[in-house]
Amino acid sequence: MIVTNIESVPGKQIVEHFGLVAGSTIRAKHIGRDIMASLKNLVGGELKGYTELLQESRAQAMERMIAQARQLGANAVVNVRFSTSSVAQGAAELYVYGTAVRVE
Repeated sequence: MIVTNIESVPGKQIVEHFGLVAGSTIRAKHIGRDIMASLKNLVGGELKGYTELLQESRAQAMERMIAQARQLGANAVVNVRFSTSSVAQGAAELYVYGTAVRVE
């Protein structure tokens, strides 16, 4: 599956358009990560626990979007975008969406 954040696939032609596909996941913060984040806020530095959480969330949302595109018969997803939103105290949604197409 070709996944790109531009409107086309260089060197390929879009021959079929399947429409919007999306994937999402909602994740809650982990108490252990919160404690470490609080300590990092005192001394500065990367919040590695949250970095890992976001990487896992992006990967899972992408897998879900790609699965939806495959079910439609697409071999590429173009114009991919990510969005996040808070859904509850300590929980956030990571949403990815794009346009499923078939390219040749």
